[in-house]
Amino acid sequence: MRFPRTFALLTLALLPWTWVTGAQAEEKPEAQLHWLKHDTARDAVGTTWGTPWPQGAVEPESEFTLSPESGQPLPVQSWPLAYWPDGSLKWSGHAIAPLEVDSIALTLRPGDATQPAQALTVSENEESIRVNTGSIQAVLPKSGNRLIHSITREGRDTLHNGRLVILSQGQAEAEVGEPLTVNAFTGRLDKVTLEQAGPVRAVVKLEGKHVGENGRAWIPFVVRLYFYAGDDSVRMVHTMIYDGDQKRDFIRGVGVRFDVPMEGPLHDRHVRFSGEDGGLFAEAVRGITGLRRDPGEAVRDAQTAGRATPPLDEWARSVSERIDVIPAFGDYTLSQLTADAFEIRKRTQPGLAWLDSAEGGRSSGLGYIGSPEGGVAFGIRDFWQSHPSQLDIRNARTDNAEVTMWLWSPQARPMDMRFYHDGMGLDTHEKQLDAMGVTYEDYEPGFASATGVARTSELRLWALPATPDRETTVQMARTLAQPPQMVARPKDYEAAGVFGAAIWDLPDRSTPAKTAIENQVDFYLDHYLTQVEEHNWYGFWDYGDVMHTYDHDRHTWRYDVGGFAWANSELSPDIWLWYSFLRTGRADVFQMAEAMTRHTGEVDVYHLGRFEGLGSRHNVRHWGDSAKQLRISTPANRRFYYFLTADERVGDLMRATLGAERRLLDVPPLRKLDRPQPDFTGKPYSLMMGLGTDWNSVAAAWLTEWERTGEPEYRDKLLRAMRSIGEFEHGLLSSGTAYDPDTGRFYHVGEGVSGSHLAMVFGGVEINAELIQLLDVPEYEAAFIQYGRFFNASSEEKAEIIGQPYNRNLNLGQAHSRMTAYSAWKLDDEALAERAWNEFFSGRAGIRIFGTPYPTRTVSPPEVLAPVTEARGVSTNAVSQFGLTAIQIMALIGEEAPEEIPERD
Repeated sequence: MRFPRTFALLTLALLPWTWVTGAQAEEKPEAQLHWLKHDTARDAVGTTWGTPWPQGAVEPESEFTLSPESGQPLPVQSWPLAYWPDGSLKWSGHAIAPLEVDSIALTLRPGDATQPAQALTVSENEESIRVNTGSIQAVLPKSGNRLIHSITREGRDTLHNGRLVILSQGQAEAEVGEPLTVNAFTGRLDKVTLEQAGPVRAVVKLEGKHVGENGRAWIPFVVRLYFYAGDDSVRMVHTMIYDGDQKRDFIRGVGVRFDVPMEGPLHDRHVRFSGEDGGLFAEAVRGITGLRRDPGEAVRDAQTAGRATPPLDEWARSVSERIDVIPAFGDYTLSQLTADAFEIRKRTQPGLAWLDSAEGGRSSGLGYIGSPEGGVAFGIRDFWQSHPSQLDIRNARTDNAEVTMWLWSPQARPMDMRFYHDGMGLDTHEKQLDAMGVTYEDYEPGFASATGVARTSELRLWALPATPDRETTVQMARTLAQPPQMVARPKDYEAAGVFGAAIWDLPDRSTPAKTAIENQVDFYLDHYLTQVEEHNWYGFWDYGDVMHTYDHDRHTWRYDVGGFAWANSELSPDIWLWYSFLRTGRADVFQMAEAMTRHTGEVDVYHLGRFEGLGSRHNVRHWGDSAKQLRISTPANRRFYYFLTADERVGDLMRATLGAERRLLDVPPLRKLDRPQPDFTGKPYSLMMGLGTDWNSVAAAWLTEWERTGEPEYRDKLLRAMRSIGEFEHGLLSSGTAYDPDTGRFYHVGEGVSGSHLAMVFGGVEINAELIQLLDVPEYEAAFIQYGRFFNASSEEKAEIIGQPYNRNLNLGQAHSRMTAYSAWKLDDEALAERAWNEFFSGRAGIRIFGTPYPTRTVSPPEVLAPVTEARGVSTNAVSQFGLTAIQIMALIGEEAPEEIPERD
């Protein structure tokens, strides 16, 4: 067998960075960086990203220099994100201020860091944290009900009293003739942490709960504020955790509110809202255009441009002497209640009628209020995707305007977290299992709880010296919707040997067969991107997830059928998307993967309460299924985004899973099968844990924490677990395994051999490939190879491998062909490699390789509301596993692939 190129890269990853030849061995390692989207505004806002390095190439405490194609090095702040086993740097985090150079490509290499001409500074005392970016100054209290005391610019108070608000009501709908009481809650700080303090980037983490007038404290929040040197904007990452009674607590609004001092005449106060496709709503509080009398062209031009108008004595007297009779509008609202419709309304003051000002499809969610002396731009990222959302400006006619960025609009139906059916009498495990045979829904009373699920949103504030012109405002809206993101080239990610170097490489179209495989992978990526749009997979609690399975009779995804609705990471679409980005660098794939990582790590996982640390299996409601599992909360789904972006919130989510396996004591995964539990009295182990999805999830948490900290505790737990599993007669195929969460050691307390089609398809292959790459545990490696040989083998071959008969049929044959390929690669076994390709092309419990054209069709009315694109056989299960299998089997044994696609039966 000829080893594929990935094997050579894996070998290189174990040595100091040498690209190809020994002559290059003395060269310093470097990475070529560029913007994820090439039309990114170069000087928009500061940005943060992660860069990988091959093992042994970079010292752990290295500084870095960042250089454009020409010119002087740029200021960059750097810190370690992960380490290789030898202590060298694996991933580094970096932050840059808004760029002053228009450079398409940047080069990052170890070296003395360039300091910013005006560094960001932070001072801290017992009462507050003060951040000075050079452009703006922020004062952040450490206690009370204000997240932001003030933000000033050039000595002017631009905004103050930044706070969190929640509106709640006690029922979903008002009863006829009865008033509906709405209660207001304000965020109260419990803890404030300065996480980074410059010189380029500062990060402040604020934690607390929302408190009402009656003293009730609920809905915990975690907010991070990001500041960059020279940047006049503040990025806010806002997380709310639902901990109410879903039968009585109906949230009416979730918002971030602040005050904006107003000055100057009403005709010089300006309001802006972004529309779609570069559209802009731009008006003054008191408009002086379109009047019966003309104030003068210079006056009109100044107001429409947002500049200060000439003094009144330079106006036409027919207007200046009557200016007080021109109505002034103090209140404005931009609401996006669905993904496809927004409206803008305004009124002069409370108690009087609203006027319909504008409407459209999808607003990018930017607003502005201010005057030629200064103001505030503000907005919510993914505004229309995460509907119902809203921006409010109130009291613009007064000395103090109020702005609220509503993550959940008060104009929408209240947030309803209840389950969608009443249980239908499924009050025993026997009934529940029987019903699952029909609807695929694993229901159990008390388990369809939303208590503990979370939602993370991203917002931004700009403290501006004057009302921006129209082009600048539109560019700010684009920056809000798509913030600048720095990335490396696919070949740099590959060469660094990260994310399991053996199991992925760059696209290969060197033969007709490989071309057909790559084309089919691309087709499924494109199809899923299209499906998100065609089926409107948007909304506050839904955006980022995809549906599980299609209903070809109704021509829609099975949004209302038990376990066939929301996928909730079923069979790892998250991982498929991230590997696809690493290989291609596609911005649209990154965007979909980012939204999925945000969603599945927050909404599909419990962050407090009975199920804390576990996730929910696929269901009509994201939290509805009674299977609460580690396979959903696993860091295997989040590690990509964390290392690529250095995102602190996702870092928190991964760390929160450490020790989550102890929850299995209270929520046994196999409780409905009525299997007897062993007596743990006096035993070194305390719970039963399978060697499939549970172990792989625990291993992902330990591996990630060991990488991030370099501390030996979790490395040693990994080693003990791997060695104990490797010592079992049947290794990873062993049934009846118990676990000691204190040491990480496994014990074999049962008998026989157990194989599961799910054991290795929730990040199992990927995490195990990394474990074997990073840790030298021959007995565990042998167990993983044995598993790969065994799974798709014939009954006779299975019996030979394990030394006893095994006649159980195992599912997902195509997905497990990658494990056959892994074993073939490790053993240098050509016959096994040929078997792997046959398994892949057969498409058993997967997808056949069809070639082009693909079997798609467009379904139009009257069969559907709007035209949709169908592809037979497409489901989250099949597509994500096909994509991962295609990527990995070509990386492992691509040299053994046939020249042409085999004929279909």
